[in-house]
Amino acid sequence: MTEQQTFRSGFVSLVGRPNVGKSTLLNRILGQKIAITSNKPQTTRNRILGIHNLPDGQILFLDTPGIHKPKGKLNRFMVDQAIAACSDIDLALFLVEATSLPGGGDDYVLNILKKSSVPVVLVINKIDLVSPPQLLKLIEAFSQKHSFHAVVPLSAKTGNGVELLLEEIQPFLTEGPRYFPDEMITDLPERFIVAEMVREKIMRRTREEIPYGVAVQIETFTEKPEKNLVVIQALIHVERDSHKRILVGKRGQMIRDLGQDARKEIERFLGTRVFLELFVRVDENWSQSERMLRELGYK
Repeated sequence: MTEQQTFRSGFVSLVGRPNVGKSTLLNRILGQKIAITSNKPQTTRNRILGIHNLPDGQILFLDTPGIHKPKGKLNRFMVDQAIAACSDIDLALFLVEATSLPGGGDDYVLNILKKSSVPVVLVINKIDLVSPPQLLKLIEAFSQKHSFHAVVPLSAKTGNGVELLLEEIQPFLTEGPRYFPDEMITDLPERFIVAEMVREKIMRRTREEIPYGVAVQIETFTEKPEKNLVVIQALIHVERDSHKRILVGKRGQMIRDLGQDARKEIERFLGTRVFLELFVRVDENWSQSERMLRELGYK
């Protein structure tokens, strides 16, 4: 950057209903996975910061839990995280799916955005699944609900349209500081991301209520550079004995498979060999316990 160039930065929130592809889009923009994904709603529980560096600027993305009408204390925490990310920002990206027309859930999110008075760009994800006439019908339907600053159709899965989105964001950046060094892509500690990677494997391998009653806590994270090794012990909290039996599996097969899947991804993330041990503990109704929510970082 030359002396004449002005450095510009800004905060951009990704908001929308659960399971519309916010985390997939963030990972695509960053070129590295920091947010877990699955085909189940409410996979993201915490607000996650992703840092995208430009030659003369920095975009600070806030990936948020899907906004929904909460039931229970954990869900309230998740929705509060998302709503908080709609204020004191420079731009909101309202993500919707190309495969469904506006519904009550979208109206609920839009009402929150309207109250925040921030500029909003409509991002229509999963365009690889619809025809051009379907896409035009969807754009028309959403345009009747809000005056968006721009509409960007894209596919977070394939990357089609993502560069156009980044171009649309840049005018909303303002003269400001470089908040983080160029080499950083998130402010999340490694332990948090590792715990999330374990939880992702559980989300993908289990069904019904089990994924939503699981939390993962890193008990030990020991680096052994002389062996190019990190030793990790992770504790999986579940709410019922029956959930523990399913996660452990017959003769421990499920927990071994989960550990193997997670270890491979953690090794790619950390760039080193990993020895991963998983333990399962029953904490009845932990998702309704103020103490447990605080201990697990959901407060």
